[in-house]
Amino acid sequence: MRLVRKLIKNKKGQALVELALILPILIMIILATMEFGRILYSYMIITNASREGARAGVVGTDDYGIKTKVKNAATTLSLTDSQIIITPSQGSRPRGAPLSVQVNYSVILVAPIPNVVVPNPFPLTATTTMRVE
Repeated sequence: MRLVRKLIKNKKGQALVELALILPILIMIILATMEFGRILYSYMIITNASREGARAGVVGTDDYGIKTKVKNAATTLSLTDSQIIITPSQGSRPRGAPLSVQVNYSVILVAPIPNVVVPNPFPLTATTTMRVE
């Protein structure tokens, strides 16, 4: 009886075991939240960049100027020309025709999240279509 009371009162190791069980799950939730924030931030940047490029294109800017405008709007992501797709090409943009600017970007994940859950790198695409003025 005395031994049972002594075991019930001595609970110092219980908190350590609970921490060891919960800590990996808690760390994964925090890392997943951080990665989601990075993905959302990158998506907002490329969406804004495609909008800026489309707006520049519909007012008469050439393809080089559109790509420069997109890259300037997304300086934190360091986009290349191959990640920016402009349709139609510069010579075939009559007034009233749609102009689309598509920006492709891949976010490289830092957290060790399995590829089954989220592909690494995570592909993002933003497209903006406006009418040529």
